Amino acid sequence: MHIRNAEAKDIPAILALYNHAVRETTAAWTGCEETLEDRVTWFEARKSQGFPVIVAVDTQESVAGFASYGPFRSKEGYRFTVEHTVYVDPSRHRQGIGRNLMFRILEIAEADGIHVLVGGVDGDNLASIRLHEALGFEVTGRLPQTGTKFGRWLDLVFLTKVLSETRAPEGR
Repeated sequence: MHIRNAEAKDIPAILALYNHAVRETTAAWTGCEETLEDRVTWFEARKSQGFPVIVAVDTQESVAGFASYGPFRSKEGYRFTVEHTVYVDPSRHRQGIGRNLMFRILEIAEADGIHVLVGGVDGDNLASIRLHEALGFEVTGRLPQTGTKFGRWLDLVFLTKVLSETRAPEGR
């Protein structure tokens, strides 16, 4: 498995992974699948804002997973904090793909001067929570019954990792 920057040719595969999560899981708290145009817009916005979109590909260049990060909140005080997302082809779970994507996202974030990485995970997704904890993230909040999908309430668990112990920037 190889991790590389996503290219426009990868967008249909990224869309398929995301829409699978929309249909089948509580990883995406929506029931509305995206169109190819939606995902192209998302991809171009991430790239134009300087945020990474990476993919894990096999030897045939088939996309097995993707990861990205973007703004946590829009106010400038949050500019050193980002929220990440990782999706892996369900037929390839438990093969280290999510872990490898996370390692690369952490490297990119540190190189980009990001201070804190945030993950928002369904409280019942113990595999994702354990993966984050194994990578040094801490559960820093649980918002009970914050979302709903498939006829049940979902808890939102925030996991955070401080990437660098630097002083806060001067100024406002």
